[in-house]
Amino acid sequence: MKPRLAPYAFIAPAMVLLLAFGVLPILVALLVSLTDMNLAGLGDWSRISFVGADNYRRLFTDHEFWQSLTNTGLFAAVGVPSVIVLSLIVALLLNRADNRYFRALRAFYFVPAITAIVAISLVWGYLYNTQFGLFNYLLSAVGLPEVRWLSDPVWVKFSVALVAVWRGTGLNIIIFLAALQSVPKEYLEAAALDGAGELRRTISIVIPLLRFAIFFVMITTVIAWLQFFDEPFVLTKGGPLGESTSISLFLYQKGFSTSQFGYASAGSVVLFAVIGAVTLFQLRVGRADAEA
Repeated sequence: MKPRLAPYAFIAPAMVLLLAFGVLPILVALLVSLTDMNLAGLGDWSRISFVGADNYRRLFTDHEFWQSLTNTGLFAAVGVPSVIVLSLIVALLLNRADNRYFRALRAFYFVPAITAIVAISLVWGYLYNTQFGLFNYLLSAVGLPEVRWLSDPVWVKFSVALVAVWRGTGLNIIIFLAALQSVPKEYLEAAALDGAGELRRTISIVIPLLRFAIFFVMITTVIAWLQFFDEPFVLTKGGPLGESTSISLFLYQKGFSTSQFGYASAGSVVLFAVIGAVTLFQLRVGRADAEA
């Protein structure tokens, strides 16, 4: 094999998987979004008709679509900064020592990231139970009225987002811990000799050196929250009255519950465009910040 071809041979398997499971589904979704494909059309392709941009026109006049898009924006606005800040604080605290106790804590905080969402939602569902849940029991113990965590249109957003924040911190904590291990101790020791306290060292030295880790976590977290699906699907099925329906759950309901595959594909293309635009904006901002 020629030396110039060797790198391409190594990346070829990854590229094949990316094309097969990344690029190809997007192209198929784009094609299907221009048709009226449904369950009958899957069995008999002759029943599929080309409708052009009708699915997109219908999508942008659909109140449920805009409601789910607004819900997703609210979830992301609350969840993304909460996950990043909470993960960073916990990682900084766990990085203070490396004894057996702190190593056990690291494993403990990582557990939510590897636990099945069904098991997580069952536990949180019992905690949120209006009559027998722990949260309402604690409220009643201090004389406060009970809260309808999963049936109130306002509280349901907070309740679903809280589960996702708790679940999403685990992986990010590990990423931040790995980045913290690469911070040169000489910088911290020199700052300590100059009289800088621990808080000043963290703000002026540690956090700036974590800039690229924070940037990476921010991009992946934003993408994850724009695709928010598991928690509202398992906990509320999007209720009440669509108040916890995310855009991904909306597409699932249209595609698999009502068999409107063409319509759901149009929504998935729009979601892909939104995620791509937001990601490109973050990359531009991050590049400008790195060059400054």
